[in-house]
Formats: sequence, structure tokens, C-alpha cells
Amino acid sequence: MTSPERFAALWGSLSPIGRAGDDGGYVRHSWTDTDLVCREWFVEEALDRDLEVEIDRNGNLWAWWGEPEQEEAVVTGSHLDSVPHGGAFDGPLGVVSGLLAVDRLRERGVKPSRPVAVVVFTEEEGARFGVPCLGSRLMTGAFDPAKALRLRDRDGIWLADAIGRAGLDPDRLGPDPERLARIGAFIELHVEQGRALDHLNAPVGVASGIWPHGRYRFDFTGEGNHAGTTRMSDRHDPMLTLAHTVLATDEAARTHGAHATVGRVEAAPNATNAIATRASAWLDARAADGETLQKLVDAILQRAEQRARVDGTHVTMATESHSGEVGFTGDVSKLAALELRAPVLPTGAGHDAGVLSGHVDTAMLFVRNPTGISHAPQESASDVDCSIGVEKLTDLLARLCR
Repeated sequence: MTSPERFAALWGSLSPIGRAGDDGGYVRHSWTDTDLVCREWFVEEALDRDLEVEIDRNGNLWAWWGEPEQEEAVVTGSHLDSVPHGGAFDGPLGVVSGLLAVDRLRERGVKPSRPVAVVVFTEEEGARFGVPCLGSRLMTGAFDPAKALRLRDRDGIWLADAIGRAGLDPDRLGPDPERLARIGAFIELHVEQGRALDHLNAPVGVASGIWPHGRYRFDFTGEGNHAGTTRMSDRHDPMLTLAHTVLATDEAARTHGAHATVGRVEAAPNATNAIATRASAWLDARAADGETLQKLVDAILQRAEQRARVDGTHVTMATESHSGEVGFTGDVSKLAALELRAPVLPTGAGHDAGVLSGHVDTAMLFVRNPTGISHAPQESASDVDCSIGVEKLTDLLARLCR
């Protein structure tokens, strides 16, 4: 068995990297110095296990046990990047568990007839360049590489420059059909982003599917003016329209039985004593099916436009990313549900497994999170549950790679 102490030892070698501030949260944004240290950690751990390491054309890291060129590979892994001041487990748990699962396969004497790989996908959170699951989207052809090269972070740094400084050729970004064709199965282990397993008193669960979701940018324009001399009746304040849109977002989500969040806003000139000239807000919207998601977003935009007419402002909306509904219904997911005898549950969070599911037989495992909190420092999982997750992952990989 993978002991809790054994899990904690490997986990402890990664956990100090990128911890920021007194809240215990993490800042591991893709292609920053911190992210590069995380990637170096992965490479060193893979080489210590005599795995063959490579980086693909989109910056995803692969550690191979067996011949990478052989078809029907069995792949596991996740990501190492984080949201701003995020939790420790979202992403890294799947990477650490993948490495430990390779250890356990060897200890069990498994002689794989198919190659096994642990992968680290890049920019899964989209926290730096705004597009989630960018590494897997580029690999599968779900995102235009030319558009990717035009992505900039909040400091104005182009994605092309960021990956160029890390030694990658920006001109090679894009679909990787040959690599994709060599993958026979992909299993992503992830911390649960909710408390369903805690309520069921189960350490591990199996994903049934992922809600469709998207990210949308709302731009509000108005008339800048002096905060102290402009009469309230004479104002055309885009921040006011934005505020009403946030309230409409909450109302629409509850009405449609969906989830919608405005978690980021920007204003210009962003001065205390000035009425804003423009303001922007980013909407994260999720629903149980695509039709409900579209109705939700349409309702929010309609309310924003209605309020803009009242305020004498203008609003536009642009879709920055969209992921359709994912159902894990293939043989691997069925095998996981049958063999692991674990609860089956859906998730509203997006994952690289969801992107790959349209191309590869895919499954997801969840490890219990007692707090139910994710994307925040309070995200948690016990060493005991994590070690059980490693064993369950090993069981599944062993069945698939023989």
C-alpha cells in the first residue's frame, strides 16, 4: 500500500513552491519563474524514476515508462499551475499521485504491454492568459494557435514571449494529432471541488461528467467626469451598469438552477475621485446542460443591456472560452466505476480530462475534500485519503496497461 507517510514525503517536496503570503494560498501562474521551478521539480522526480521526459510543442510535460512512440499509451496526470492564491491540491494532487502510481505499479511487478505516462498540462486554470486548459486545447486542436499567440497577461506580456523565454518555439504551437492518436486512455485524478464525498463518507469517487461552462467578458463604456461636481442626474457611469449586472448575474443563476460568478472587474481610469470612462467584468457561467447555459448567459446580457439604456452607457459581451457538456461514458470510466466500487458524481469544474474526452477514452477520479472549498487556501485532502487515491489510481492503471 501507499502509506500516508509516503504520500506526504513526495507531497512535501512540492508544496513549498509558490506558496504566497500569510493565507497559505499558491500563486503558480504558467511560464513564470515559480511555474518553471515546479516543472523542474517534475522533471527531477521523473528522472529519479528512470522515466523518459519530453516537452511537447505546446509546453505540456510528459514522463514515460515504456516507449513513447508505441500506440495505446495509458496516461495519467493533471496540472501544476494555480489560480491566484489558490489551494494546494487542485492539479498537483493528480501529478504527485501519477508519479506514486508508477512506483506502485513497479512494486506490484506489473509488466506493462502498453507505455504508461504521467503528463503535466500547461495553463489549465487560465489564470495568466485567460483561456483554461490551454495546453490540452492546443494539443487537441480546440483552440487556434494564432489566437493563442495573441493572448496577453495583465502585465501586457504576450504568450509567445513567455514561452519563448522558457525555450519553446512559439511557431510550433498547435494541434498534435500524432501524439493524441498514441493515447489509448487518460485518467485524471483530482481533488473533489465540493463536499459530496464527505457527505457519503467515501475517500474516492468517479466522475460521471462535467457541466458545460464558459468565460465571458463584458465591456461597459460611459462618460468620465469629476466625482465631486457631476450631478447624479447627469452621470453616465459604467460602474453603475456593471454593479447592476453583477446583481442580475446572481438572480439569473438562481432562477436557472445554474452557477454564475463575476470574480474579476477592472475600471479606467480607476481613480477614487473620477467617474469611470469604462469598466470590464468577467463572467464565469456553468449549467447542467448547454441549453440552460445559453439561456443563462442570454438573460444576463439582456439585463445588462436594459440597465445600460437606463444609465446612458453601452455594453458589449465577448465569449473568451466555451466548453460543452462532457459525459465520461467510455470503457475506461465504466471500468473505473465497476472496479473501484466508488460513488459516481458530476462536477461543475472544467478539467483537461474534459478536453481530451472528445478524442481519447477518458475517466476522472476524485479524492475527498472535507472542507468542500476549492480555488482557495482552505482546499484540503488528508494524507490517508490521498494515499487511498493513489492505490485506486494504481488499480485502474494496472488493469489498463497489461
